[in-house]
Formats: sequence, structure tokens, C-alpha cells
Amino acid sequence: MKFFNKAIIAAATAGVVVSTSVTADVTEASSEKHAKAATQYRQAVFQLVRSNMGPLGGMAKGALPFDESVMEINAVRLEQLADMMGDYLSVDTRKFDVETGAKDKIWDNFSDVETKVMALKTAAQGLQAAVKAGDESAYSGAIGKIGASCKSCHDDYKKD
Repeated sequence: MKFFNKAIIAAATAGVVVSTSVTADVTEASSEKHAKAATQYRQAVFQLVRSNMGPLGGMAKGALPFDESVMEINAVRLEQLADMMGDYLSVDTRKFDVETGAKDKIWDNFSDVETKVMALKTAAQGLQAAVKAGDESAYSGAIGKIGASCKSCHDDYKKD
């Protein structure tokens, strides 16, 4: 039964990946005001990501009991936030003096950023599928994939 559930989760996730994409073109901030606003918005998105990842990380580490309701809601939110990330990350603010945690190279290889954002979206969908299937053995791994997608982008594009 566990194999069957995992096969369903994999198939559902693959189908969603094929049918969705996150794309945005890089644009330069047009003014200091625009750069500050873009920076604020992307930081707000990441604050929301953090607030939804916190409980999931606690569950994956065993510090909190698995709560399917929280996992499903937070995974849906993370998927929605991933859909927004491309828009908020695509504004190149390098020409202006704004406080940002983004490395300058984020805008030089934006297709890689989009790939990483898609990995977050796919991982969030994978957790949703695991919860819907009731496959408790897949919960930690599904949460781990979300965390790994976040870490991948942080490693390459977030200042220390």
C-alpha cells in the first residue's frame, strides 16, 4: 500500500509540474522608490514563506507532532507564494541603494532562480499529495524537499 501511495504522489506531482510554470522577465527598477518597494514586497513574501515553513520544520524534526491540517494549509500557501516569487524577485534593484539580502547575481541567471522557485512549488505540491494520500511515512521527506528547495536558492542567491 505504501508503494501504491508513493506512486500516486509521484504521478500527481509529475503531472502538475508539466502543467504549470513560473516565469518572469527581469526588469530594472525605474527609480529609488520602485527599488525600495520591490525590495519590501519580496522581503514580505519571504517572511510569509518563513512563517509557513516554521511549523513544517518543527514537524519534520520531531519537535512538533504531525498535523495534517497545518501541513496541507501551509503547503498550499507555499505553492501560492512560489507563484508570486518570480514577479517579486524579477525587479533588479542593483542600481539603487536598498537594503536587500539578495546577491547581485540573482538577476544575472534568472532562469536558474525560476527553476529553483519551481522546485519549491513542486515540493509544496508533493507535501499536499502526501497529506491527501494519508501517507505518514512520506511526510518528513516531503517537508525535507521543501526545505531543500529553499536552501538551494539561499545557498546561491542570498547574502550571508
